[in-house]
Amino acid sequence: MKFLDGLTVGIDLGTTYSAIAHIDQTGLPVSIPNADGRNITPSVVLLGDDGTVVVGPSFERSSLESADHIIEAVKRQMGNKDYFVVYQNKKLTPEFISALILKKMKQDAEKIVGPVANAVITVPYYFNDIRRKATQDAGRIAGLNVVDIINEPTAATLAYAWMKGELGRTDLIQDARTLLVYDLGGGTFDVTIVRYTPTQFRVLATDGDVMLGGIDWTRRLVDHVSEQFMRKFGVDPREDADALRNFTRECEDAKRNLSSKTQVPITVYHQGKTLTVSLTRTDFERMTSDLLQRTRDTTELVMQQAGVNPGSLAEVVLVGGSTYMPAVEKMLTDVCLRTPSRELRPEEAVAQGAAIHAAILEARENRGSSKVAAAILGRLRSVQATDVNSHSLGIKVSSPEDRTRKINHIMIPKNSQIPFSISQRFVTNSANQQSIHVYILEGDAQDPNACTQIGDFRITQLPPNLPAGSPVEITYAYDANGRIQATAKELVGNRAASAEIVRDMGLSNQNVDAFGELAKGYKVE
Repeated sequence: MKFLDGLTVGIDLGTTYSAIAHIDQTGLPVSIPNADGRNITPSVVLLGDDGTVVVGPSFERSSLESADHIIEAVKRQMGNKDYFVVYQNKKLTPEFISALILKKMKQDAEKIVGPVANAVITVPYYFNDIRRKATQDAGRIAGLNVVDIINEPTAATLAYAWMKGELGRTDLIQDARTLLVYDLGGGTFDVTIVRYTPTQFRVLATDGDVMLGGIDWTRRLVDHVSEQFMRKFGVDPREDADALRNFTRECEDAKRNLSSKTQVPITVYHQGKTLTVSLTRTDFERMTSDLLQRTRDTTELVMQQAGVNPGSLAEVVLVGGSTYMPAVEKMLTDVCLRTPSRELRPEEAVAQGAAIHAAILEARENRGSSKVAAAILGRLRSVQATDVNSHSLGIKVSSPEDRTRKINHIMIPKNSQIPFSISQRFVTNSANQQSIHVYILEGDAQDPNACTQIGDFRITQLPPNLPAGSPVEITYAYDANGRIQATAKELVGNRAASAEIVRDMGLSNQNVDAFGELAKGYKVE
């Protein structure tokens, strides 16, 4: 981690909205407004025919463009090597498209706070290693020095402790408090249990779904309205990309309005035909009840894994714009036996927490302006956080019941406190085996094909005439920075090999540099 000259910011790169924040001269984490004066920027990219890129276009502006020129919810595609958009004869990856959003926020922020050099970018806790690397790459393509990636619930906890006036206060004698952070954003969801004192943050358990968020609630409304339109007019508007975009916009607005109103009208147009549907909050909650139930099941599971009962929770913290839905608060009140806190702004807390984390890193490096240093840097040096791994790490081995079938043998279960190290013994499959191939898997499924292979390596030149069943020792080590070290040693001939996983998947450094040069040539508005 090396800081460059210039301001350091925290960025929440969201599925539907993104935000950027910094620590101001008074020592407070504050959001930096965009060119429109808003503290959040829609994570929508419009690729114009003239080469102009518009981030967060208005509905009026986007309605003038073909639907295939508008990219939304690209966060869900992060790390997906099969996803790309062809624009001006170039294949744009999710990392590059996300970089355009980051570039827009960076240039807007610089008009207010001056040159921005360094950034801490947040990710859902449940992002796997490939998605985290893709997020780092997006920041680099945008011209940012990404000094760290921080989990969104951890950032929210920092913001909460700061808001309470507790963070870094070594003078406070306070028992550890347990928080449940419920993070339901536009496209991703996770829930995390954190136990903290003013200077120590320890994650107890986490779980989530990177394909569940507010856009899934909106899609239920789109399906409901489209089916009514089809019944009345015999035409399915979802088959037309422009109509689908317009229906989605109307349904998104209706969803938001239902957070404060008990009934709203939805009026849609397609092929010269008009339909108005009256929708009640009760109807909406009924048609999306299974989505909310999925978040409830995860919340209860994480509490069970953390060994936490509702009575021991000091607070339930809401993060993500989708938590404004009244049904979320009611469900959490039922599960946690307390009304969730709304003291943080759900759509800004994560970026502000990332800015606090950036200040903690700067404090340890003795960086920061003298005014900020006098106010907070001394306090922040004492803050320490302990995380858990959000995905199990395993190894592909032969099934004991059927040696021809491969299974995922978990070495480090998810929600293990990191750093973590473990060694286990296995045996070779056949006589006179020449090499051992170690596959490092990420995931909880027994079927290796349902997991993500994040690395592999071989031990070669094994001793001749090695009998089947010869012992092999495998060691997995997971450090606090997310680096994974795997070592295999054949114990007869003492042959060994190892691999280190340092988020080396996804784009190569050469690809990142090339995309960075390409991004410089795009005019982003």
